[in-house]
Amino acid sequence: MPKKAKPTGNGKEEGSVPCKQVKIEAAGGPSSILNFESPSDLFESLISPIKTETFFREFWEKKPLLIQRDDPAVATYYRSLFRLSDLKSLCSRGMYYGRDINVCRCVNGKKKVLNKDGKVHFLQLRKDFDQKRATIQFHQPQRFKDELWRIQEKLECYFGSLVGSNVYITPAGSQGLPPHYDDVEVFILQLEGEKHWCLYHPTVPLAREYSVEAEDRIGRPTHEFTLKPGDFLYFPRGTIHQADTPPGLAHSTHVTISTYQNNSWGDFLLDTMSGLVFDTAKEDLEFRAGIPRQLLLVEATAVATRLSGFLRTLADRLEGTKELLSADMKKDFVMNRLPPYHMGDGSEFSTPGGQLPRLDSTVRLQFKDHTILTVGLHQDQSDETQEKMIYIYHSLKNRRETHMMGNEETESHGLRFPLSHMDALKQIWGHPAVSVKNLRLPTDEEKENLVLSLWTECLIQVV
Repeated sequence: MPKKAKPTGNGKEEGSVPCKQVKIEAAGGPSSILNFESPSDLFESLISPIKTETFFREFWEKKPLLIQRDDPAVATYYRSLFRLSDLKSLCSRGMYYGRDINVCRCVNGKKKVLNKDGKVHFLQLRKDFDQKRATIQFHQPQRFKDELWRIQEKLECYFGSLVGSNVYITPAGSQGLPPHYDDVEVFILQLEGEKHWCLYHPTVPLAREYSVEAEDRIGRPTHEFTLKPGDFLYFPRGTIHQADTPPGLAHSTHVTISTYQNNSWGDFLLDTMSGLVFDTAKEDLEFRAGIPRQLLLVEATAVATRLSGFLRTLADRLEGTKELLSADMKKDFVMNRLPPYHMGDGSEFSTPGGQLPRLDSTVRLQFKDHTILTVGLHQDQSDETQEKMIYIYHSLKNRRETHMMGNEETESHGLRFPLSHMDALKQIWGHPAVSVKNLRLPTDEEKENLVLSLWTECLIQVV
């Protein structure tokens, strides 16, 4: 259980700074809770009544935001996202300890894992929940719950980053995890019951890794509050936090939606630097000169001045670079993200539909939020030469069942084109509709082959 600081007469934490708190009026009904018209509409409705501009100016990566809603419609909608009662049917589908479900409890400031081996049986799970007061952590529920898939798919489009989730179900008078911080931006939706939260100043702002923090290191809470169904909480990565279900009440269920793991400027620099060095070495003799003999056998500090000179050269070159080569980040994102939310079996993404595009057709891009156009290096297996190519990756054929399950095998889906096709592809990507015969390619055959390739991957349609 978390240590509680003595409240002042008004019931607030003595010396603490309250979160930004917002009250909203009752909505018109469940259909009006979230707006799925576009990724930006979805995010703005999720944090309503806070405006997006305000959120990113005042809260994002800076401080927590608490929105408390006394709204039966919102509470009903949130409860529909995941309930304790959902576990019975999910367990019957074949859930496994460690992969799908963790059972744990915080004991004396430490996490005690109570997992069994192998397959999860609901009766045993419920027994541990009731008798051992254990928290049930359900991994990546968007794999099975359609509405969470719908929400997270839109958020991945909005952030351009993977969006995962975990459900935490904690019995009354119990706590699942010790004080800790995460390496992700966190959005909490309270679904069932009540959860008491304490937040603390980060010891590592915008942390790059998960870590447990001892209670004697974290000091007094900066924020302390209780979430009820329909309430929303955001806090930046690195924010130390702990939460418990108050005694004497029903169990608590909340979903943690998280994003921006390994998505910093540092990560982007690491991703693009190798391509920049590759390009520069083609034109700059100094970059191709050999390093001093035995440099790898001794301390390299003596060449720091030389390396700083290379970095200045790269910085100058970067100023005039039009196309950065992405090594992994773009591809990894598209390979591992959710497919577009759909109501059917997904067959509409496996075979193209509609009219076959021809030279006299007008075409438009579809699923733009689910495609990435990037320049990368292609190695010819026959002669081991490398050349720049255009890669188009998409997530239309990704498997929802493996989303954010890091040990599952994934494959990339997409196309590869010569660099000479860049202007034509930018026409398609940059306009609502474009005439095939007006594409910036030298021959009609190349124009038709380009649109046919895109159509086969379900990326364009004839209008």
